Amino acid sequence: MPKVLVRKNPAAFKTLPLFVEATPESLSYQSLGTPLNFTQMLERRRPVAVNDSNRFGLELANLGVSIRLTLRWQGRDYWVLVRQQRHDRGDVVLKLLSGYVPAHELNLPLFTAVQEIAEECLLETPEGWLTGRFGNIWLSTPYTDLHYREAAPFRLHARSGAARPVYCGATPLVERPRAYVHLPTASLQLVYDMYMELPKGVQNLSLFHVDERVEEGKLVASLERSRPDLYLIPLVQGLPCDELFTLRKGQLTPASTRGLWLAESFAPQEGWVVRDERISWKDWLAHRPNGRPKATLTRLTPRPNLDSTAITSASVLEIAAQPA
Repeated sequence: MPKVLVRKNPAAFKTLPLFVEATPESLSYQSLGTPLNFTQMLERRRPVAVNDSNRFGLELANLGVSIRLTLRWQGRDYWVLVRQQRHDRGDVVLKLLSGYVPAHELNLPLFTAVQEIAEECLLETPEGWLTGRFGNIWLSTPYTDLHYREAAPFRLHARSGAARPVYCGATPLVERPRAYVHLPTASLQLVYDMYMELPKGVQNLSLFHVDERVEEGKLVASLERSRPDLYLIPLVQGLPCDELFTLRKGQLTPASTRGLWLAESFAPQEGWVVRDERISWKDWLAHRPNGRPKATLTRLTPRPNLDSTAITSASVLEIAAQPA
């Protein structure tokens, strides 16, 4: 039976529609109109079209964030994916950790991204659930029914990503997330590249996803141990391989990829736009550059270089987290 961790009123969530302006060199977004509740936002997520994928101005329903999270476990790197049943699109996919950006965080979407990790990606050890830090900021511990470890948190680092800059109004997002407009849902998505460093000595680690769904008019977050729903794609020299695993009590278990679909963030991007709803695992493998190796779990991958953007981003969040 799923363990209910928290119940929320979905009406409390507010976001704002956007106006997005794209050129071949950059993309900018700004809020537009009046705040929308969750239902109103979903009603706006209808297909839109552009004539030029590199240059356009477009009104969109919402801003979303995704995190391409790399986890280092026993000397090897893995991408973390979550299984999601998308009721609004009638499918089941593996996707990046992601969430909707509320109205008050539109100018600092990195804050939303970090909180999504705290809420969706739970790491359990025999001593309790891990807390986390991003720079000098402690991540929230959103579930009071869980026993969190007080010492030895995991640490998040943001890495500079896309070459083309993204602006909120006239302000550049310093960590340079990848950005795309998803035409089928009229949404702008920012994809942050982040790295999770586990505390030394962690053993018997298990990964769990907290799922949110609407039940009887409430947004319910629940944990189901029989379906952890977090998956790992191993990396070799920083490149994704064609294997999939789950992690339970420190043991990696192969997961089937038969009939597997990935969310649109894995689909081909044309200019600033993504046109597909999803992509099959087989087609995604075929779109990768040639020469990417199969996973070799005895082969170590190098620790990535963490640039100064992590310090800058963390400093921005620290300022934003301070009370007014």
